[in-house]
Amino acid sequence: MRDRRFAVTGRMLLWTLVGAVLLATGLGGVTVWQNTYALHEERVVLRHDGQQLDGVLARPETGEGPWGLVVFVHGDGPVDATHDTFYRPLWESLARAGYASLSFSKPGVGRSEGDWLEQSMADRAEETLAALAWARARPDVDGRRIGLWGASQAGWVLPKVAARDKGLQFVIAVSPAVHWLRQGRYHLLAGLRRDGATAEETAAALRRRETTLSLLRNGASFEEYRAAVGDPGDMTAARWAFITTNHRSDATPDLPALRGTRVLLVLAGHDINVDVAETESVYRRILPASRLEVAHYPRATHSLVDHEVEGSQWRLTLTAVLAPRKLYAAGFLADQARFVQRLNGGGDAE
Repeated sequence: MRDRRFAVTGRMLLWTLVGAVLLATGLGGVTVWQNTYALHEERVVLRHDGQQLDGVLARPETGEGPWGLVVFVHGDGPVDATHDTFYRPLWESLARAGYASLSFSKPGVGRSEGDWLEQSMADRAEETLAALAWARARPDVDGRRIGLWGASQAGWVLPKVAARDKGLQFVIAVSPAVHWLRQGRYHLLAGLRRDGATAEETAAALRRRETTLSLLRNGASFEEYRAAVGDPGDMTAARWAFITTNHRSDATPDLPALRGTRVLLVLAGHDINVDVAETESVYRRILPASRLEVAHYPRATHSLVDHEVEGSQWRLTLTAVLAPRKLYAAGFLADQARFVQRLNGGGDAE
């Protein structure tokens, strides 16, 4: 399953060019102000599995701690520690609730060593466990108030981590995937409907999918895949290897590990990547109602961006430059802060 739409902020080159234009027309001060956050960011390094991972610890701007901590687990793709700055409004909101945020660039991204395309979901869980152990060794982190925040593909990682780390205070699962193959089919059909595909085009896409699944079941090489499907599109040998490793992923057997943890499940109304109805059904069936909170954002896309904003290139660009906090669907940032603050018996965050 691919969740590229969660990386809507990856268009940084375009934003930079627009920012330059705004600077030239006298709006530079507004741009700088809107992209300045009430955070103290520290570059940090984690050694894991013989490789160096580069990251950011974003602490509240005032106070001395020790802080609660949210460890971020990325979705699909070559995501850096800040998710091309997309995480910063969220970090700021969590900081107002008294929590720091910790995020590492994926292996092979930025200054992190390795290659994320060589990882299994179990590998990603081990990496997250290493980040948790690193954080608990810091005097400015309150080890009793540590949780995970993960999006999309992280749905296969979060419960694996919870099964090994019983000290987690909470898990925030944003647009999480459950079953790789079912989600892939859902994503394919939803995309075809969005694009107005004909019945013939839909049938052809499903036939190609069945060919791909047969090749995966048989452990075919990338060369065999390319020979069978013809034009591979944007599929590469490395991506094919990643899919071969992970296509059997299913969160269902691991989700019972979250039964003792407070879970916030975040679902979007315009999600074409994840079947949110299935995700909610599975989470509600497995997790006790007393430990599960479900938050719906009817106007949001998979990335939790307002669907009208994400659907317009000029609105997306201008919002990202002039008002990045408004990229997210209405209420999302405040709700994240309120969730972690309520865990500690606090009032609502601003």
